[in-house]
Amino acid sequence: MIRTIFLVFALLLLVDAAAARDERSIKDLRNALVALAPDVDPGEAELTSVTAHTTARSLKGKYRVVLNPEFQCFLINIGLRQRGYCGHWTRDIGEALKEFKLETLVLHWGVADPGTSGENNCLVVTARNQPFQDGIILDGWRRAGRLFWCPVKKDDEYELEQHYGHSGITAWKEAALYTTWLQDYRHAYEVRPTVR
Repeated sequence: MIRTIFLVFALLLLVDAAAARDERSIKDLRNALVALAPDVDPGEAELTSVTAHTTARSLKGKYRVVLNPEFQCFLINIGLRQRGYCGHWTRDIGEALKEFKLETLVLHWGVADPGTSGENNCLVVTARNQPFQDGIILDGWRRAGRLFWCPVKKDDEYELEQHYGHSGITAWKEAALYTTWLQDYRHAYEVRPTVR
């Protein structure tokens, strides 16, 4: 009985610590998105941050993720899971964000090491008219449901050369076809034809 109470208490502490980390990460990502350009809408940045974080957490349960991303891929490969590859995370988080028809932020699909066993996919968010390389990575796969984010240029896990220290040369490239899918919506400021 005492052991059960102790385990429940320990679990509650872990859940509370995870929620606190998410709250801090949500706030920090929002601030990083706002800092991309002076015309980024803070409300849109907040909505993007909250949605990306909460969607990543919910996908962890939906995909039934256990342990780490590599083990999830193993489970998919042997037929015990249906979803959970990095591309699934990117598509599902992207679909959630795409629904908002963002006006001051732009969604891009990023790919590192395409066509290799180490390929990874992620979302990259930029301000309008900003280059892909100046954006911020959103990756739900890498931390198995806890949203990872950082500037594209500072992602030292995906660099072209990692000999002695960090090269600062990113392996991330934009996947134009999938970026087109992410941006396939009409913006509120576009002129719509008048029906008579």
